[in-house]
Amino acid sequence: MKLFYSILISLIYFAFLYSPKHLLAQIETMPTIAQPITLEAIVNKIIEEKEVKFAGSQNYQLYQKLELIVTKGTLKNQKIILENGKLPTSNSIQYQTGDKVIVMYDKDINGNEIFYITDFIRRDVLFFLFLIFITCTIAIAKWRGLLSLIGMAVSFLIIFVFLLPQIASGANPVLIAVLSSLLIIPISFFLSHGFNKKTLVAIAGTLISLIITGILANLFVSESRLTGFASEEASFLQAAKQGTINIQGLLLAGIIIGVLGVLDDITISQSAIVFQLKATKNKIQFGDLYTKAMNIGRDHISSMVNTLILVYAGAALPLLLLFIDNPHPFSEIVNYEIIADEIVRTLVGSIGLILAVPITTFIATWVALKWNHDASKS
Repeated sequence: MKLFYSILISLIYFAFLYSPKHLLAQIETMPTIAQPITLEAIVNKIIEEKEVKFAGSQNYQLYQKLELIVTKGTLKNQKIILENGKLPTSNSIQYQTGDKVIVMYDKDINGNEIFYITDFIRRDVLFFLFLIFITCTIAIAKWRGLLSLIGMAVSFLIIFVFLLPQIASGANPVLIAVLSSLLIIPISFFLSHGFNKKTLVAIAGTLISLIITGILANLFVSESRLTGFASEEASFLQAAKQGTINIQGLLLAGIIIGVLGVLDDITISQSAIVFQLKATKNKIQFGDLYTKAMNIGRDHISSMVNTLILVYAGAALPLLLLFIDNPHPFSEIVNYEIIADEIVRTLVGSIGLILAVPITTFIATWVALKWNHDASKS
């Protein structure tokens, strides 16, 4: 019954905040962007393939003349011919027969058709990987796994229906990220872990830790003079939106949303540990219960710090290569904004996650003993 009520409460909560009328209004007010004409095609034949050298270059580059069959778009079922590698490029891709690709279709000033490949079509592989993920989650975690998938879907819905459109319309990214978190946290937590003391404590610990993370992020992003323009995407976004988006605020919002997902694991684990310890020893004192839970929490912190470093290092390998065989000193490289962005993001997020352990443990210890005390009095 607790499981049923947790689902019901979460769905009613979400339905109240996002009625179909509200969703429709959000979609209708989203700005429309003119999309280029694109086609989907499959490589049918490699007509010609050779190595070519361009003037002023010392290296050879792959050139291919390809015949493609359009599988989707205005020229469906037609054969088209295009040349790959006819212009100098630093990233030459070799296409094979049977490759599914996205093709840009345009015309020059004389009305001649122009075709060029922009990317591979990888939807089928991604969908198959997603099916494996869903299968593993449900097969191992059973109903809890299914509910966590529903919570994940709701989180994505909030991000794409509320967070992104609001930021795109010029709203304060930090405020929108906080409001989105206030929606995501209770829904995803109740769906994944049920409506109980453990979950309520985890929510409280998550909210407090998230507030601290936001304060630290705002402080150090401001003090380190980070603008948010370190990436090409930020500059492109600023040009496309004509300066309506606060790019520095977007950096802060990214830190808040990024740490939110990991906080779920930490706070729910520490909350569960406290209540399990309390269940095994009913007459335990506050200090003893907190100390025992923190002994386990410290192991959690140790493994988490190592995991976070490896995760961030894996995601930032191209940046880390700047430190190898670089004539500039370390003190200069670490000062680059593109590097400083990642350092602030990593350290602020890690501090918030580490603080979540004692915060959640303290709240859970107080609730476990207070709840038991009130129950014994009644």
